[in-house]
Amino acid sequence: MSTLALTPAEVADLRAAFPYFAARPADGGAGPAYLDSAATSQRPTVALDAERSFLERSNAAVHRGTSGAVGSATGAFEGARSAVARFVGAATPEQIVWAENATDALNAVALGMGEASAARSGGAGAAQLGVPGSERFALGPGDELLVTEAEHHANLIPWQRLAAKTGATFRYIPVREDGTWTIDDARAALSERTRVFAFAHVSNVTGMVAPVAELAELARSAGAVTVLDACQSVPHIPVDLESLGVDFAAFSAHKMLGPNGLGVLYGRPETLAALPPSRTGGSAITKVTMEAAEFMPPPLRFEPGTQPVSQVVGLGAAVGFLEAVGMDRAAAREHELVERLVDGIRATPGLRLLGPADTSQRVALAAVAVDGLHAHDVGQFLDEQGVLVRVGHHCAQPLHRALGMASSTRASVHLTTTEDEIDRFLDALRGAQRYFGVEAAA
Repeated sequence: MSTLALTPAEVADLRAAFPYFAARPADGGAGPAYLDSAATSQRPTVALDAERSFLERSNAAVHRGTSGAVGSATGAFEGARSAVARFVGAATPEQIVWAENATDALNAVALGMGEASAARSGGAGAAQLGVPGSERFALGPGDELLVTEAEHHANLIPWQRLAAKTGATFRYIPVREDGTWTIDDARAALSERTRVFAFAHVSNVTGMVAPVAELAELARSAGAVTVLDACQSVPHIPVDLESLGVDFAAFSAHKMLGPNGLGVLYGRPETLAALPPSRTGGSAITKVTMEAAEFMPPPLRFEPGTQPVSQVVGLGAAVGFLEAVGMDRAAAREHELVERLVDGIRATPGLRLLGPADTSQRVALAAVAVDGLHAHDVGQFLDEQGVLVRVGHHCAQPLHRALGMASSTRASVHLTTTEDEIDRFLDALRGAQRYFGVEAAA
């Protein structure tokens, strides 16, 4: 065991801080083995209480009015922004924009670029958009948008649509036999025509960790903007977006012990300042006439209308919980669990591990195909054993298609996961093989 990793006793104490894990069946059973944090994580009491307490005692319209109640609510709202900025290494809180979810955050970037492109193609410029410098995001024929074949649909479809709208060329880096890709693959695909390079920090199917800093430098050298899907990295490993050098990044509150209905868009100051808003309305403007509007600087430019204030406060508390645990310690603990998970899958005949076998290149999860069984049958059998996982294509159909399958079974861990839960998953997989008569010879 790593001296840095959380100990089993510390994990037991952490689990007691989560109502989901603290509640036990009346018969004293083990309860469900929750191995689906990559889809959504459970929430600690401190995050739940923060949101409830705000609604019961401090609820008011933030950034609207001069009352003490508004000031108090705005302080809590902006305090959470500062906490999230600190957690992901943003230099200033203004680099953090609230969105409906990570998908919405990624769409905000793509749609903003679409606004800039439409202004240029229509003969208008930054003056009409009210966003100086937006021309840098204008796309057209001859420009290229680059992604990887391993992307979640949220970081794939927006770029497909942007290419179709602007006449730019949509390109992708093919994955290898195990579903991974390399920096050499990216180097070969990037060119002076690449304007956007969008990729995941950690794949939600293979668990592969991309070398983000090196990729961002490659993209910058080619003159491309980097857009990072950080949904599977921010909840599990220390992340410093400023040091990584990406232009934009998106992640989800509900995967990092926080509430649903809230995502985060991070941007470098100069890139956020030049990005046109894709949605407009109240609170995002400085001046409106019957002919035009002028917009607030980031982040408020991207936050029109009433914001998810209590959810933001809940995320701030979740971030505080993670900081108290220590992301370096949580990552070390999860690495041990992933090693146990991968070793057990590889030791079982008839199971195909998706992604790298080297666990030093993998974070938080493992997806598997069971020879002779559909993932939905596997998932139903596991559910009957009290093992909760994700089955399906995990919003990554092109990746599964490249691997020659339609779906897989994914187990994912978090800082509250136990060794027993990993073993129950592995035992249940072997039980499914026996039940359906597809056991493979050792």
